[in-house]
Amino acid sequence: MNKIQGRNVVVVGTQWGDEGKGKLVDWLTETATGVVRFQGGHNAGHTLVINGVKTALHLIPSGIMRAGVKCYIGNGVVLSVSKLLEEIAGLEKAGVEVRSRLRVSEACPLILQYHVALDQAREAAKEKAGNAKIGTTGRGIGPAYEDKVARRALRVQDLKYPERFATKLRENLALHNDVLVNHLHAAPIDFDTVYNEAMAYAKHLLPMVADVSRELNDAHKAGANLLFEGAQGTLLDVDHGTYPFVTSSNCVAGNAAAGSGVGPGMLHYVLGITKAYCTRVGGGPFPTELEWEKEGTPGWHMATVGAEKGTTTGRARRCGWFDAALLKRSAQVNGLSGLCITKLDVLDGLSELKLCTGYELDGETIDILPMGADEIARCKPIYETIPGWSDSTVGVTELDKLPANARQYLQRIEDVTGVPIHMVSTSPDRDHTILMQNPFQAP
Repeated sequence: MNKIQGRNVVVVGTQWGDEGKGKLVDWLTETATGVVRFQGGHNAGHTLVINGVKTALHLIPSGIMRAGVKCYIGNGVVLSVSKLLEEIAGLEKAGVEVRSRLRVSEACPLILQYHVALDQAREAAKEKAGNAKIGTTGRGIGPAYEDKVARRALRVQDLKYPERFATKLRENLALHNDVLVNHLHAAPIDFDTVYNEAMAYAKHLLPMVADVSRELNDAHKAGANLLFEGAQGTLLDVDHGTYPFVTSSNCVAGNAAAGSGVGPGMLHYVLGITKAYCTRVGGGPFPTELEWEKEGTPGWHMATVGAEKGTTTGRARRCGWFDAALLKRSAQVNGLSGLCITKLDVLDGLSELKLCTGYELDGETIDILPMGADEIARCKPIYETIPGWSDSTVGVTELDKLPANARQYLQRIEDVTGVPIHMVSTSPDRDHTILMQNPFQAP
C-alpha cells in the first residue's frame, strides 16, 4: 500500500507585494512540515510579529520561526550569500536554530558585487537622463536574473570548484566591467575582491546546500505538508504584471513548480494574500491611488495606521482603495483557491470605503485589469461606495465578532472577485487571524 502523500499549499501576493504573506506563512506552518521559497531574492521582505516581537526576513522562508519546520531555498531564487549568512547570524543571535533546518538549492544563481553595481548604475543613469526609474531595490536582482537567462550565471554549485568559479568570474567581469566603465561611467569591480569573498563564504554555505528538488519530492511521498512561499506580488510578475514596472522573476503560483523542482500536480491549493486596500512601492501605474501624503485623507489614514513602509527598503508605500478588477487578473493567472484578507483593522474608523469594480479605458468599460503599464495608466477606476465602521477589529478571531459593515465589505470583495475568502488577518500578530477554511484541509 502506498503511503499517504502530503498536501501542499502555495501562498502568493495578489497585488504589488507587501500584502502580509510572511505572517500567514508563519501561521500556516503550524500544519506544514516544510516551507519553500521559489523566486526572487533579498529584495523580498517578510515581517513577522510573534508575541509582540518583530522579525524581518528577506531570504529565509518564514517557517524558520517554527521549531522543527524545514526550510528550503529553491533554484528559482537568486542568492546573495553574504545577505543569507547575515540573516542566519541575526536569527541565531535571537536564539533561532537555522543551519540544520535550511536547505539551499545548488542551482541557485549567485548575486555578486557586479550585479549590485550594474543595478544601481542603471537606475542612476535613468534618473540623470530624466527617464522614469523602474524603482528597483538596487540589490542586483535584475542583473542576476539576466545572467541566468543568458546562461552565464555563476551558481551555488560553482562554489564547490574554485578553479571553475574563477574562470567563469573572469569572463563575466570582462563583460560587465566594460558596461560599467564605458557605458554607465561607473567604477569597475575587482576580481580578487569578488573571488576571495565568495570563497570565504562558501565554507559556511556549502554544508546547507542540497538537491532541493529531490528532498521536496521525497518529503511529499513521505506524507509531509509543504508550503510554497512566494515573494513580491502578482502585479510585479515579469510576464503578468505592470510591465516594465515589475520585478525580474515570475511571482505567480505556477512558478512554485519550476522554481523548486516539483511537478505542478504537487500544488494542491493556492492562497492569495490580499490587503483590504492597495499599496505599491516604487514607480508604475496605480489606478486607485489616493493622496496618501495629505493628512486627514483616507490615503493618509491607510499609510499611517498601516505603517506603510517597505520592509526591505524603508520606502513609503503609495496607498489606495481596494481594486477588485486587479484581483480578477490575479485570480485568473494564479488559479486562486481562496483569499486571505490582511490589514482589515487598518480601515477601522473610516466613515466610508470605495471598492473599484472596473475601469473606463479609452471610452470603454472593462472589468479586469489590462496587460502592461501604458494601458493601466490610462484606466479610470469605477467605484462603488460601502459604509465603513467605527468599532475596532484589532485582534478579532471570529467572523461573527466583526462589525456588520466589515462583514459586508468582505462579502462584496467575494462577490465582485468571484474568489471565496478563507482567512482574515486583523493585526500583524500571528494569532490574530480569522479562519473560515484551512488551506491544508480544503476540499
